Amino acid sequence: MGVDGLRDKISALMPRVRTDLAELVAYRSVADPRQFPPEECDSAANWVKDHFAEVGFGKLELVTTADGSKAVYGERPAAPGHDGARTVLLYAHYDVQPPLDASAWRTPPFELTEQDGRWYGRGAADCKGNILMHLTALRALGDDVPVNLKLIVEGSEEQGTGGLEAYVPERAGLLAADAILVCDTGNAAAGVPTVTTTLRGLANVVVTVSALRSEMHSGMFGGAAPDALAALVHMLASLRDAHGNTTITGLSADQGWQGTDYPADQFRTDANVLDGVQLLGDGTVAEMVWARPAVTILGIDCPPVVGSAAAIQPTARARLNLRVPPGMDATRAQDALVAHLQAVAPWGVHVDIERESHGEPFRASTGGPAYQALGDAMREAYGRDMTTAGQGGSIPLCNVFHDTFPDAEIILMGVEEPRTLMHAPNESVDPAEIAHMALAEALFLQRYAAT
Repeated sequence: MGVDGLRDKISALMPRVRTDLAELVAYRSVADPRQFPPEECDSAANWVKDHFAEVGFGKLELVTTADGSKAVYGERPAAPGHDGARTVLLYAHYDVQPPLDASAWRTPPFELTEQDGRWYGRGAADCKGNILMHLTALRALGDDVPVNLKLIVEGSEEQGTGGLEAYVPERAGLLAADAILVCDTGNAAAGVPTVTTTLRGLANVVVTVSALRSEMHSGMFGGAAPDALAALVHMLASLRDAHGNTTITGLSADQGWQGTDYPADQFRTDANVLDGVQLLGDGTVAEMVWARPAVTILGIDCPPVVGSAAAIQPTARARLNLRVPPGMDATRAQDALVAHLQAVAPWGVHVDIERESHGEPFRASTGGPAYQALGDAMREAYGRDMTTAGQGGSIPLCNVFHDTFPDAEIILMGVEEPRTLMHAPNESVDPAEIAHMALAEALFLQRYAAT
């Protein structure tokens, strides 16, 4: 089937896409039993299993991974006449972030709602919209899929507990493929066909500063008694310079970016930056968010303003997130952050640093036939050339795929363009992105088989 026929079929399928996505979004599939019943994830997993059975997948099963979450696995052989066809593994996840502040949502978080041409709901983009992208591409192709397909849809990606990361090496023979479509990213902007080629890694720490054995009256002792909270503020301030560049001793900021630009005006809109507030750093936006280390203060333990007393704080604590660009080792970056904090601590205060999770950055190899086929498919689907972008977030599974299947081409794509506000209140998806990306995926499967 040609591009026009596929486009028409996908257009006719869009009412079903909305109905299916509404059903899937209604499952409160947060993979944390402290927040939502685990039956919500079980129901979402079974929904995925049943709907991929409808598009020709067999050997479907719910696989319990190391963290207790269930992944959906299945296989679909190439259509008759395609002996020796390549194998493509399709990836997505059905678990979602918690809705956070329900009062900040303009629509019910778990009820798909249309406003201004977008579909709102938790998981509408990340990553249930990508599940519908897969289904729509396969429904449009019908029986004529010229490659072997494998499917893995996990249920704990957002929690970062590593269930699938542990499963992949253990079942390498089951999941082996020539190309892996990791559909958990998106275009640089709606309507701009984009493949993500780099991911920043991460290195988190919790730093605790201690200066006194107990709180002390600020009137009687302030001025000479060391203040743990002030010491912590001093340490945290040393992590950025006056322009906002991350300045951790031992980490170089000289990481160039060769892909698509990220216009500053677009970034200001995407990031909800207030009028008059400057963007950070002395590099381009693309360099700052995709190619340089970036430290974020995730939280501070200290007395709240309401109810605070006139007392010097004996201890203070902060949690820090360091994003690590490709070309930089995450373990060494975490070492540098720890050493920096210890070195800048003032007044001889006691510093204890807990190392949390760390994950290595990722850079895709883009010279193979799968990337060539995807470029052709994106051009036909969108009417413009495909560009490349980075991703500030981390997907540890990509490194697991690369280490387990070093010859496989790993492609990151999807419907999660910046306006989706994934992980935030009022997450939404542009239905046109689902349609275009489903067309691109269908065309890719055809073009890849022909390369």
